[in-house]
Amino acid sequence: MSSPDRAPGLSDATLAYGEDLTRALLGLDMLYRAESGDGDGLAVLNMAPGHRPEPFADYAAAREHFAALAVRAATLPEPDRQRYYGQTCRSSLAVIRWRTVGVVLGEQIAASLHLPAAPAADAELDTLRAAMRGLLNDLGYGGDLAAQCAAWEERQRVPPDEVPGVLQELLDEAWERTATRLELPAPKSDGMRIEPVSGVAYNARCDFLARTIQLNTDPTLTRPALKHLAVHEGYPGHYVQFKLREALYRRGEAAADGLLSVVNTAHSSVFEGIADNGLRVIDWYEGDDDRFSALMTRYRAGIGTGAAWRLHALGWPEERVAEWLRARTLGGGEGWISNRLRFIAAPQRCALIWSYWAGEAAVAPVWERTPTERHPELLRYLYGRLHSPQSLALFT
Repeated sequence: MSSPDRAPGLSDATLAYGEDLTRALLGLDMLYRAESGDGDGLAVLNMAPGHRPEPFADYAAAREHFAALAVRAATLPEPDRQRYYGQTCRSSLAVIRWRTVGVVLGEQIAASLHLPAAPAADAELDTLRAAMRGLLNDLGYGGDLAAQCAAWEERQRVPPDEVPGVLQELLDEAWERTATRLELPAPKSDGMRIEPVSGVAYNARCDFLARTIQLNTDPTLTRPALKHLAVHEGYPGHYVQFKLREALYRRGEAAADGLLSVVNTAHSSVFEGIADNGLRVIDWYEGDDDRFSALMTRYRAGIGTGAAWRLHALGWPEERVAEWLRARTLGGGEGWISNRLRFIAAPQRCALIWSYWAGEAAVAPVWERTPTERHPELLRYLYGRLHSPQSLALFT
């Protein structure tokens, strides 16, 4: 392949740049943790213990360093790396502005995530509701959409005591399907274990270093929703993303910044979008129940942006936001509402809800327009490099 946009390897200049960027990101993370007291930090996963953080004296020094890295990014030979690394530097500069002069939510979304600074549009949510209603009609459910969703959820619901076993079975199949499409540089015994949790700010979380999927058992859980979580948090989602980044770096085929997972940055949307595209990648849509669940997942991401916007941009009190969500959730119960409110409440994390809304919308069209025979090439592009929606779109 001659195109630098598609070539699997990276230039020496880009690999060297990745080393320098990784040290800078770790330095910004260390500065932020010390200044803010936020124990989660910006680099929420660090697989690069051998990389020493850049010792920034203050945010002014960090600003100067990232501005220089942004200039250097424009000189890299790969167009997608020019685009992505330039955006990553601007994301870091946006964090510095947030910590030094403050920014409103819209600025966080636009400057950190490189996404439109607005909640999901009512027209898009209406389209999703219409598609859900059409599928539920085909499946034989009657009544209005709320009644249909409630009946579907009750039929598909997995009793709480059965959830870990069902999810483990789904993870096992997801691994096998993924292994036929991607090189998994580890045995299945290296994979994820399930840790049920309660009262947390997420539906599920991949703790890659501990090899656990922390599953929130507070919301109502259905088998199709657990299937989505299996591919999103496990295979071919976050576990595979991290495992391949680690393996490819060790082989000298990927840049060091892939050893980090940084919140609210240029990669956030595609990171979530790859995971949300998992059922397509492993060809695991088994019927309309799976398709309905996928629409519901996307719909809930959309109303999550609406809730965050009302809380932080419009200044609604939390109880009013809860009522707004309650009128629109179409399922999940109070457990889902509670964890969404916890998720969007933190100013340092609230913008991240946009990555779930934008992620699948960035990844799925590229997958669908790419001929099947080129899917292995696209997978290497997706998993071998970090991407923003804009750099991913350069795959042609």
